[in-house]
Amino acid sequence: MTSPTPQPQTEPGHRTGADGDVRRDARQKVTGQARYAADHTPPGCLHAVPVPATVARGTVTAVHADEILRRPGVHAVLSHHNAPRLGQADDPTLALLQDERVPHRGWYVAVVVADTPENARAAADELRIEYATEEHDPGPAAGHPRLYTPQEANGGHPALRERGDFDTAYEASPVRIDATYTMTAQHNHPMEPHASTAWWQDGDLTVHDSSQGATTVRDTLAQLLQVPPDRVTVHSAYVGGGFGSKGTPRPQVVLAAMTARHVGRPIQVVLPRRELPAAVGHRAPTVQRVRIGADTHGRIHALAHEITTQTSTVKEFVEQAAVPARTMYTSPHSRTSHRVVALDVPTPSWMRAPGEASGMYALETAIDELAVATGIDPVELRLRNEPRTEPDSGRPFSSRNLASCLREGARLFGWADRDPRPGTRRTGDRATGTGVAAATYPYLLSPSTATAHAAPDGSRTVRLDATDIGTGARTVLARVAADALGVPAASVRIEVGSSALPAAPLAGGSSGTSSWGWSVHKACTALVGLLQAHTGPLPPQGLTASADTTEEAGRTSPYARHAFGAQYAEVDVDTATGEVRVRRLLGVFAAGRILSPRTARSQFMGGMLMGLGMALTEHSTLDPAFGDFTERDLASYHVPVNADAPAIEAHWLDEEDPHLNPMGSKGIGEIGIVGTAAAISNAVHHAVGVRLRELPLTPDRLIPHLGG
Repeated sequence: MTSPTPQPQTEPGHRTGADGDVRRDARQKVTGQARYAADHTPPGCLHAVPVPATVARGTVTAVHADEILRRPGVHAVLSHHNAPRLGQADDPTLALLQDERVPHRGWYVAVVVADTPENARAAADELRIEYATEEHDPGPAAGHPRLYTPQEANGGHPALRERGDFDTAYEASPVRIDATYTMTAQHNHPMEPHASTAWWQDGDLTVHDSSQGATTVRDTLAQLLQVPPDRVTVHSAYVGGGFGSKGTPRPQVVLAAMTARHVGRPIQVVLPRRELPAAVGHRAPTVQRVRIGADTHGRIHALAHEITTQTSTVKEFVEQAAVPARTMYTSPHSRTSHRVVALDVPTPSWMRAPGEASGMYALETAIDELAVATGIDPVELRLRNEPRTEPDSGRPFSSRNLASCLREGARLFGWADRDPRPGTRRTGDRATGTGVAAATYPYLLSPSTATAHAAPDGSRTVRLDATDIGTGARTVLARVAADALGVPAASVRIEVGSSALPAAPLAGGSSGTSSWGWSVHKACTALVGLLQAHTGPLPPQGLTASADTTEEAGRTSPYARHAFGAQYAEVDVDTATGEVRVRRLLGVFAAGRILSPRTARSQFMGGMLMGLGMALTEHSTLDPAFGDFTERDLASYHVPVNADAPAIEAHWLDEEDPHLNPMGSKGIGEIGIVGTAAAISNAVHHAVGVRLRELPLTPDRLIPHLGG
């Protein structure tokens, strides 16, 4: 089902009059009142520094703790010899200090505890550990003899899906595209490091953790430490970014809790940035082959998207990069597959728009190649291949306004004035080009609980364990509550960021607002009913309503539910140096009802900047000799900075979709990333007539193709 064409919102960034649109945490952050995990240092707090393995594979044969324990200020050295025993770990990357094995370089094999961070770091650097090394296999994955097809890719998606007869349809197509696209590993690198402060008191564990979900961390710690969940409290009040790397519990929180139990003192663990690529996940490198068979009018008859990637020997993690091809375009004959190999390398994990970000880069670049091959405008080509229902499932769309996004984006960008011929806009050594790509991200929903309280003084308080990772969750939830209660947002207090509050899912998968917001709306609606039924003044303790959306979230929808968008880019390429500069980015999105225009615009813009990083700067090299990543800091792993930021325009359509949640909202945190890299790559091709199929598009890769 396609909803009626929505009206565009062309100046979303200037809608500042909306009640409650000012960020709730702004003053706390700019004045330093916001306290992050490492800002909590209880009396008697010690500092623990993990020790990463220096071999690519093997076993620990000796830990010379006695030498370190003689140093002033050192309190303990933990290794597999003396660390507390952990319970069964659902995530094997958290089975830390439990045995002598070293599955990859950077795996934590010991922890040094001292009175100051400086003493702990110095002692950890001096700790002598002996290893028995084994031969290691760092890949690469492409062509590896142990490649296999897993049962599922991430998110429970079947790894292999086939419809029709792809091979026959492809061979019979008069226009065929067969291209392979590669991406190096990418790393999350949030501004705030992964940090935890933990202490035990009378058998109860309290933790301040930099996490995207305190409830999940609490439940994991309770399982590992074999204590009841109600004896564990995790606080994640303020989090300085995560981008997926804090979406599941990470080593620092487990090490802090087990070390605090061992020494009987509060412990703080802050992971150094140089260790993050090996310790907290990354986007695995991929090799993606896309084949498209079409007629001379650009209508797709056959589509194959085949992914080759890698995981570690510790845990299978397969990014679902071929899944977007099951949603995007009409394709009666289709093959989408994932193949993976387990190598002696760090474990990949969730990273900003997993699956969609990498998969849509390859798919949308291949679509651009098809447009060039058929001589059809890239926007028109996409419109010609709009499906009536979701190709893979056959389900109707709850709403699909991609066509409106493409048309509105083309109007705002001035696409009609574009000369389609590559390399026609030149000024001296500078070549200018424009490109377009589509974007999609699934609508995800998880069960959540919340309470809403009315006090006699007229104030309202909403409580739930949502996590604000810097995206403005407090602001948006206050708006949802205010709308349901029929009161000004300023009168609503929001309490989030602690497992002591009603349980809620983590901030991830662009699902936070939809999941949390439904429980907030339900609790506030119930509170309105209580207030209407109550006569006389409120009792001193006020009135409280609770909500649980487990039933609603568990219902199977008959609709395919996705957000969509279109992104346009203008670039300049210096044909002498190979440098690419993005001059303009424009995105138009259809993501249901936008609840907070100001924070939404910020998220869309931030997503497009992350996509710029994918396209031009973010590069990571796996050193085959050591089995770890060479670029391990922000001096060598380049993320976009202010000087790289172009003029960015974020727009959206006022989309009505009744098949989502009471707010009518879809996720917006990640869709801004999804199409940006392909739009930039397509713009580079338009500027110089050279099609590069490996990200990032760095000067050294461009120069050999620019003819001097």
